[in-house]
Amino acid sequence: MSSEINWQKSSFSGGGGEQCLETAKVAGDILLRESDDPSVIVKTTPEKLAAFILGVKNGEFDHLVS
Repeated sequence: MSSEINWQKSSFSGGGGEQCLETAKVAGDILLRESDDPSVIVKTTPEKLAAFILGVKNGEFDHLVS
């Protein structure tokens, strides 16, 4: 499945590709995976991803990375 998908990662990802969360859009769904374990894929909707990104921008998840 993943070989047919155009995965994208952030330009802020680790230089060696080891710190990457990759995303793709397929048939209206958003797919997410970690580059170091590409067999595990999470599927969500654009609306849910947008709500999550808004929470990240507002600092709601800062406690997870500090």
